[in-house]
Amino acid sequence: MVKKISGLIILSTLILCSCATFQPPPPNLYIGNLPQNTIARLSLDERIILEDAWENLKTGNGNKARKIISRLSRENPLYFSALGYSFYILHDLQNAEDYFKASTREYPDISLGHIGLAQLYQETGRSDLAFTEYREILKQEPEHPWAKSKYGKIKQRKTKEALDDAKTLFAREEIEAAKTSYLKALYYSPQATEPHLALAKIYNAENKPKNALVHLKAAYSNKTKDKEILEVYGETLFLADEPSKSLEMYENLLELDPKNQKAKDRIEILKNRLGIFELPSQYNAIPLSDAVTKEQMAALLDIKFKSIIESPPGKPPIIIDISTSWASKYIVKISSLGILDVYPNHTFQPKKIINRAEMAETISRLINILKKKGYRFIQQIPPEKIQISDISRDNFYYQPIIKLISYNFASLSPGRKFNPDRAISGQEAIKLLDIILALIK
Repeated sequence: MVKKISGLIILSTLILCSCATFQPPPPNLYIGNLPQNTIARLSLDERIILEDAWENLKTGNGNKARKIISRLSRENPLYFSALGYSFYILHDLQNAEDYFKASTREYPDISLGHIGLAQLYQETGRSDLAFTEYREILKQEPEHPWAKSKYGKIKQRKTKEALDDAKTLFAREEIEAAKTSYLKALYYSPQATEPHLALAKIYNAENKPKNALVHLKAAYSNKTKDKEILEVYGETLFLADEPSKSLEMYENLLELDPKNQKAKDRIEILKNRLGIFELPSQYNAIPLSDAVTKEQMAALLDIKFKSIIESPPGKPPIIIDISTSWASKYIVKISSLGILDVYPNHTFQPKKIINRAEMAETISRLINILKKKGYRFIQQIPPEKIQISDISRDNFYYQPIIKLISYNFASLSPGRKFNPDRAISGQEAIKLLDIILALIK
């Protein structure tokens, strides 16, 4: 009888001891499998020890796992993370955290330490730190199913909380605090368009376009077909004096919203600033013309010298016969400069053919304007040595013709003839203007 009682006492003691050393793992504790790429580099003895320890960890036997792991060297790459899980199972969270941190510090490329810390931080209410650890896991294993799910839930919740806070703060005109919350939203969701766009608008309101552009660039890369982003981005680039990029954004916006008048206006301003022209089809036909007209000459002068000569201040001349001319805007500028004449009856006669004498007068006026802007022209032939047989000295066009020849922009035909009444072809007009351009550049 005494033997039976003694046996029961011993059995009870063993059961109690067993219960004291064995505790189930925390609810939903994820331990994961041993990383095979790390295990493959270890000795056979080390692999056996770790597999034994891992079996005990997964069954919740933290004490036994800890004793088994103690047989490993501290230099073993899984030593710290394995001890971290042992202490976590034993609910010794401080030791668990210390060992997990040691694992991530010494072996940052092994996910086990990050997995342990993520769960520990989340259990202790430190979701920001947990989020960072989930992110580290996904850097190494982008499709890790367990981490991806946990990461996604925190990301969604925290991003929404930060955005809601930012909107509330902005509505209360607490701008700096709103910025902080928008930046917090970007910490959780770096690719989110809404906080980037909101921050860009705030910086634009503060007249800080360079700051705004940082966020607009990110927003645009995420969502290139968003009309609001294109409009804000285009205007910010415009204010930051980046015309080429601004033009690109506004042209993209106009594709999405063809009726957007602001985009149309900005495009016209930007093209003028960049020297980009939508050349009419009639302009491209000038080289094929046997005889250049006044409207064609006005277009050639304006387009070729646009970056050199500007429209004069004040009201342009009154011209009554160019409303249907394809070159009307060129005619207004060139006639305002006095390079081509408007007649006393306020007509320009855009279809009138220009002869060689009139071309000489036109080029003479152009040269005078260019000289006033500081460009130099050197006479190649002394004017007094030039003799022309088919135009008298008292002719209105005599002096302009002499000037044209003296600069070697025109020559005489046999018999010292200038042929003042002969029409100028498109090719001749273009060649002459290109020679002048080459001299002043």
